[in-house]
Amino acid sequence: MRKSERLFQLVNLLRGRRTAITAEQLSDVMEVSVRTIYRDIQALSLSGVPVDGEAGIGYMLRAGYQLPPLMFDFDEMQALLLGARMVEAWTDPDLAAGAKRAVQKIRAVLPEALLIQADRQAYRVPTLSPQQQLGETHRTIRRACEQQQILKLHYTDAEDNKSERRIWPLGMFFWGERWTLVAWCEKRNDYRNFRFDRAISVEITDEYYPVNAERNLEHYIDMMKKLYGEH
Repeated sequence: MRKSERLFQLVNLLRGRRTAITAEQLSDVMEVSVRTIYRDIQALSLSGVPVDGEAGIGYMLRAGYQLPPLMFDFDEMQALLLGARMVEAWTDPDLAAGAKRAVQKIRAVLPEALLIQADRQAYRVPTLSPQQQLGETHRTIRRACEQQQILKLHYTDAEDNKSERRIWPLGMFFWGERWTLVAWCEKRNDYRNFRFDRAISVEITDEYYPVNAERNLEHYIDMMKKLYGEH
């Protein structure tokens, strides 16, 4: 993480608190050394950010140093927080960490009344063990989709038949209980869907698949709409 990104994260962590937080606690959250936290606190102070506190006691932003609160109503706030909790529970470790940071930023700018409502909301998102176990598979597939890299997939189908194939990962879909990948399969020369939980192994290659007007996610979705009707 670059220093500028780290300082931005540190400010948001401090903004999200109403009591002091120690350098040790900050180092645990940000996954850096305590010494780095001390240097970053000093850098923020020198840049004009009013950080109060001292080593061994804790730090907090001086009252009044807050960005104007975003104008969320209750439904908007609940939707954002619920969505972030779902990402945290059901995707990969990188997105889960991003969702946690997003929740911290959202809570930091909410008025007190909405914070109270947020803590009382009825929705809960359980962290499902099978989804956690698929975290690395999820991360590998997501990165391949984003970077348009070909995957080597070792897979078991519904009849327990095993196969190895090269695929072009196009898009990821969540069906409430499981994730699936839509991909162009070089072996079948056609679109195929693969369940994450049936992947024996997934490996990103150094090869990139080309942008193709008839081999992309939008083309696949259009085909499905024509086949099953648009809803």
